[in-house]
This record gives sequence, C-alpha cells and structure tokens, in this order.
Amino acid sequence: MAIFTGIATAIAGALFGGSALATSLIGGALAFGAKFAVGKLTQQKQGKQKHTAVQGEIQFGGDVPVGTLYGVGKTKGQRAFYAKWDKGNKRNAEVFILANGWCHGLEPYVYMYGEKYNLVAQATIGNEVARYGVQGFIDGDGNSAISIRFYDGRPGQGVDQRLVDVTANLGNKWKATSKLSGMCYVVVERYYHLEFFRDAGKGKPDIDFVLRGLREYDPRKDSTVAGGSGTQRLNTPSTWVHTKNPAVHRLNYQLGLRALVSGRTLIGEGKSLGQIDLATYFVAMNVCDTLRANGKKTYECSLFVSGDDDHTEVLKQFDDAMAGYGLNRRGLSGVIPGAPQIPVKDLTAADIPIDRAKDVQFRPSAFERFNHLSGQFTSIESMWNPESLKPVYVNADIAADGRNRQTSIDFLQVTDPDIAQYLLNIRYRQNRMGGKATVPVSRRFGLAVQEGEWITWRGKSWLISEWRADERLRITLVLSETSAAIYDDDGIEPGPIVVPPTPPINPSLLSTVQNFNVAAGMINGAQGYDTPALVFTWTPPDDPTITAVRFVYQIEGTTEIFEDQCTSPEDGSFRTTKNVVSGKVYNARATITTVPDRLRTFTPWMTTAQPTGLQTLLTGLKELQDDALNRFKELQQEMDEFFRPRLVELLDAFSLEGAVGQIERQQIVATIGDALAQITEERRVRVSENEAMAQLLTYLQASLGGTSARLITEETVRATTDSALASSITTLDAEVDGNLARLIAEETARADGDGALASSISGVSADFNGRFAQGLVKFEAVAAPTGVDARFSVLLRAGTNQSFKVSGFYVELYTEGGVQKSRMAVQADQFLVTSGNSRHYPLVYENGVLKLAVADIGTVNAGLLQSLNGKMKIDLNNGTIEIFS
Repeated sequence: MAIFTGIATAIAGALFGGSALATSLIGGALAFGAKFAVGKLTQQKQGKQKHTAVQGEIQFGGDVPVGTLYGVGKTKGQRAFYAKWDKGNKRNAEVFILANGWCHGLEPYVYMYGEKYNLVAQATIGNEVARYGVQGFIDGDGNSAISIRFYDGRPGQGVDQRLVDVTANLGNKWKATSKLSGMCYVVVERYYHLEFFRDAGKGKPDIDFVLRGLREYDPRKDSTVAGGSGTQRLNTPSTWVHTKNPAVHRLNYQLGLRALVSGRTLIGEGKSLGQIDLATYFVAMNVCDTLRANGKKTYECSLFVSGDDDHTEVLKQFDDAMAGYGLNRRGLSGVIPGAPQIPVKDLTAADIPIDRAKDVQFRPSAFERFNHLSGQFTSIESMWNPESLKPVYVNADIAADGRNRQTSIDFLQVTDPDIAQYLLNIRYRQNRMGGKATVPVSRRFGLAVQEGEWITWRGKSWLISEWRADERLRITLVLSETSAAIYDDDGIEPGPIVVPPTPPINPSLLSTVQNFNVAAGMINGAQGYDTPALVFTWTPPDDPTITAVRFVYQIEGTTEIFEDQCTSPEDGSFRTTKNVVSGKVYNARATITTVPDRLRTFTPWMTTAQPTGLQTLLTGLKELQDDALNRFKELQQEMDEFFRPRLVELLDAFSLEGAVGQIERQQIVATIGDALAQITEERRVRVSENEAMAQLLTYLQASLGGTSARLITEETVRATTDSALASSITTLDAEVDGNLARLIAEETARADGDGALASSISGVSADFNGRFAQGLVKFEAVAAPTGVDARFSVLLRAGTNQSFKVSGFYVELYTEGGVQKSRMAVQADQFLVTSGNSRHYPLVYENGVLKLAVADIGTVNAGLLQSLNGKMKIDLNNGTIEIFS
C-alpha cells in the first residue's frame, strides 16, 4: 500500500484543482448532466473481435484497412510486393508493411518454422534504418541466406535502392518513388542456399516479426504544456519516444495518427489537446509507470488497431489494461486509472436535502456479481500465444451467493503475466464491491466535487460516477462503492510461469508418423446400426511432403494382412470399418507416403486394448427418440403459453389507455340487476417517425349471475422502418359456475430484414369440475437466410388437476446443417394402420413393439434372430446358429 500514497495525493491534486464547474453553472444557469462513462465488467460475453498484441495472418492486396501498433507485438504484416531473379530464381524478395506511422524498431528475434531465431545486426547498404541476418542462416563468409532490411516509417524516408536495382529488368519493378513514407516496413531478401534449405529439408520461411510500435507523444515531457517538462513537442514526431504505457497509448489514440500530406486522421479519434482532460491523463500515466513491490511497472500493454475499429472498443482495451475507466467531464475526454484516491469530502446528513428522494443499494443482487473469474493473456514465452491466468475465486463469496457464478475477461493486450494477474484480481474486487447510491446533495457540496472523485459517506468510500443538475440547480450524485483495498498487492499471486514450447521435430528426419496408436471403436451405419471400427491416431506432421498415412492391420493370432490409408495426414486420426469384424483384438502399424519419395519405416506394432464391439442397432433410434420427445415437449409448452396468457393479453390490450395518435371508442351497455349486455368497439391509430400502427378491438359480453359469454377480437397492423406485422386474434368464452368452454384463433404474418413468418393457430379448451380437455392445431411457415421451414402440428391433452394424457402428431420440413429435411412423428399409446378390410390384420406399434401379421421383405439387417419358444437362435454378427432341444 505504501507505493500508492504518492499516487493518491497526485490524483487528488490533479482531479480537484480549479472551480470551472461552479463558474460554468452560475454563469450559464443551465441544467446539464455530466455522465462518467464507467465501463464495468459484466457477465455478458465479450465481443467477437479480440483485440490483442498479435497480428497473426499475412494480409494481401490493397483492400486492407490502415493499422498500427501501440507498444510491442508480433505481426506477419501485409505483403505489398514480391519479385524473383537470378539463375533458376535462386533469389527472391518480399516487402511486408508492418504498421502505419513512425515506429521504433524490431526486437532482436523472429519466428520461423515454429522456432525462435535471433537476428544478427549487419551494416546497412542503403536507406534502411537497420539491416539484419538470421542466426543459423549465415554461411562461413558472413553472407546471410535471409536478409531483412528495416524501414521505420519516418517522414521522408528513402527508397530501398537495392530492391530498385535488382528489379529494374524484371516485369515486376520496385519503383524509385516507392518510399512508403509514413509506413513501417521490411524488405526480406532470400537466397536459396542449398545447405540451409534443400539439405535441411526446409521450404520457404513464413516469418513472424516482433515490432516495437509507434513512437508516441507524452505531454509530461513537453515543457510547453502546463505541468510538463522536457523537449517533446506535439507537432514534432522526431521528439516522441516508444512506450508501453496504456495511458500514453490512450492519449495518442484520441489524438489520432494522421496522414503526412493531407493531415486527415487515419487511426484514432483525431481530437485536439483542447478536447483532452490532460490533468487526468498526467495522473494515469504516472500511475502506470509507478513500480510495484515486484519491481515491475504497475500497468503496461500493447495493442494492434486499425482504422476500421470501433473507438469505444479500442479505448476500453486501454482502460482494462490499467484497471481504469473512461471519463467525459465538461466535454473533455479523460481517464481514471486503477489506483486509490484520497477522498476530497465527507458527505454528511446536513449535505442531503430531506425533501428529495434518494436510492441506496449497499449490496447488489447475486445476479449482478460473480465469484469465479478466469482469463487469458498473451504469453511471449509461448510464442505470443494466449495462455490462461490463475483463476480468481473466494470460497466465502461463493457461499454468500449460494452457488458458483463464473465469468471470464481476457487481457490479450497484456504480455506480462504478473500485470495480467494483478488486473484480473482488481476486476474481481471491483465487481464484488458493488454498492450503488443516487443521493441528492446541497448546492454547496455539489459544486465542490465532480465526477471521478472519491468521497466518504456512512463510513465507506464512494466514487462519483455521475453528476447531475436540473434546471433549478438541484444537484444529484450517483455513487459507486470503492475502496483502496481493491488495489492492494497483498494476497495477489504472481502470474503463471509459462514454459516455452519444444521446437518441432525437423520434418526431413521423419521416416514415419509419431505417437501412433490403434483402438477399437464403433461407427453409426447407414441403417442406424453401430458397426465395429478401428480408430488410428498419430501426431499430425508439420511436413507438406507427407501426402498419406498407410495402415497395416490384422486380427491377433492370424496371418492375413489388411490395409487402408488416410490421405490427409494433418488430421491426426482415421477410422475404418474395412475388413473389421466384431469381437476381435487387432494389431496394427503405420508408415507414410511422401512426394518426393524418401526413406520410410514402419511404426512398432500396436494392439487394441479391447476387442471390437458387436454390431447392434443403438444410437440412431435413441437420437430420433430424443428429437421427437423434445419436439412434443415444445408443442406442449406452446399449448400452455397459448391458452393461459391469451385472454389476459387481449384484455390488457383492450384496456390500454396510453398515449396514441388517435382513439375512437363506441360502447353500448344494458343492465338490469346482475344481468349485463355490452358491445364495445375501439379504433386506434398511432404514427411516429419510426412506426405506424392501426388497431381494431371489439368486445361483446353477456352475463347473468354465474353465467357469462364473451367474444373478443383484436386486429393489428404495424409497420416500422425494417419490419411489418399483421395479426388477428379471436377468443370465444362460455362459462357457467366455473365450467368453461373456450375457443381461440390467432393468425399472424410478420416480415423483417432477417426473414418472414406466417402462422395460423386454433385452440379449443373445455373445463368441467376439475376435468379438462384441450386441442391445438398449428400451421407455421418460416423463410430466413438459414433455411425454409414449415410445420403442421396437432396436439390433444386431457385429464384432471392431478394427471393428464397427451397425444398428437406433427409433420415438418426443417433445415439441418444447411440441408432441407422432412419428418413426421406420432405420439400415442397405440399407433395403428389398417386397410379397412376385416380379413387383414392391422400394423400396430404398442408398448415399444412393432406387431405385423405378414411381412414381405427384400433385405433384413439384423443382429440376432430367435424363435418365440427359444429353441433356435441365429447370431448374424458372429455367424453362429444354435439349436436347443
């Protein structure tokens, strides 16, 4: 905690200096609400786009959005040029654009062939900023088979003259004007050295570069800015420096990366310093640079961004990297870092007007909190791949919430495991500290504080997340509970230790597949039978010259050899039923096929641990049964939803008295004693800029004592900018002393940008003294991008309050895996098909048994044939016939 004392004092002084708020309110006498944009963690899924410090694919062509890197990251770049020359095309070169803007340099290593290779600095030969060879590809004369020339993207950088000269006589030329100013790029020149490529069995390398990204402006080091000291200048990029400070990244993203000639913003928001709350940024930058007890900076991050990225999402990545929140105060953009503050004031009862309401929630509901948080970070040791952090959970929190509530948040913009682990713990603590309050305050108190500051109230610390003032200058504060303990190092474990992966085996040394094994398995056959199979597995080889894996297998104890092969070695597994019989143990071995051919060997013989299984009819019928039962459950749920709320919805819609465009109501009522007869008709129309709706409601009722009859209709048409709806609902009720007969009909047609739906539903229901009977007929058709579906269903249900019986059927056309299919299913205790002729017995399915008097069948697929008296049994799987006396 000691390291935060200076930080907290700096935050208090920077955030609370000046009285611009009071001046603005009193001078303008205007009501406004200044909302603090607190991006808090929820249990919702993170967006599909993952912002990270890795750009993992080579980009091709000109239709690629401009992009750049804040911090340090791994990239393959955008290939902008390729040329080949010399005898037999022994030499070739490629140009890869790594980032837009003036970048700092390359890290002294690259990744190729799944391994890390060090770069060897060499003397420059032209306008490049740096030139490198690759260790392991340099011959005895000091010549590198792979040469990398680096250009950092500074304004006015020179052309790569070497590439201009060697391509001058080629069809594809690198022009003398191709300087790529404002773009950081590399020229990779390769010489096909037999020792390093052919003899080593290596092909063309696919290189991952590790780039130190943009040089960035830091106002703390600019003496022309209030509070700054140094030689940096906003309009002089040559004075800027490279950094991994998230707050500096965020400021530079808000200022934007601009084009060298036009000055238009390529990446970022393009704001001016006058639109930035520099005081908050100064504090955030200092917090990020503060050293923790482990000697590391508090927060660091790196991030690839493009001109197409959403600003809010990018800013949120920088906010998450410093456990902070974005801030918009008085029209100025700022940031609050994850660090404790010194509360500026204590809120007392005297500061809260008693005539105004307040809303306090000291403990949020369990649904708003989680008690188990996991996440990932980008691990440099794991070749810049995501690795899991140690999950954060507290058993006491789980017990208090009643059950495990788990979510995750990834910090793929963070490459230090200790920093990422610290962030994960902070986000957990921030969520558990979930008190909220909306409190009216006196004008004296309200004008002395502003959003982003901490205050104390009722013995707790609170963050002012929102500051409101109405037209009468009555001020209200929205508070979020906080605490300095959130940012305490105590109890936070170091991040995970990641062991670098083992380099892959040189493919040129492979004479067969690695880690081969065989096991007995089953495969679902065409008629729903489970058929015995062999499953071969191996480690997928990283060698494009291996074109197939060949298998040799035999039944244990026999000499007959069988063969099969897999033509996709990268799959790592293959299943075969070829010459595989039930109940046998198999031995197998494997080898490879290569192009061009080379020395090949067989793997050792491997044995299945268990005999192969028996062919039997299992899985297919079980899956069909589950599908049909689930569909009938859906139909029952539709029946429940159709009958129970329908009448209430109609009455609610009829009695609605909300604001509409125009309402016209006509009513006729006659009553004598408890006899009532009435007819009510209501017409409604409503229009707005985004919607038009017309509705006709009709209500007829006749009642006398405990006897009543009703007829209600609702007809609605609605159109919006992207959808249209037409519906008609009619309900008829007749009731005598609780005995109720009801009929409901609903027809709907709906269309929008995602599809079209038409449905017609008719339902009947009868209730008498605890007994009921219901029927539902539904016809529905749907057309959407995923497919065209239609279903006709009939469902019957009857019983008492204690139990009921269901019967019905459905016919449907449905889409599965992009393929149109059809199905019919029947639910009944007894299913019967008859010709109507008394001389022919019917086909009957009852109690799970199909009964048929006579069958004329061409082919029978079966496992076991057995006589009714048990005297004879034919096992078709094993080829045996048994006769018993």
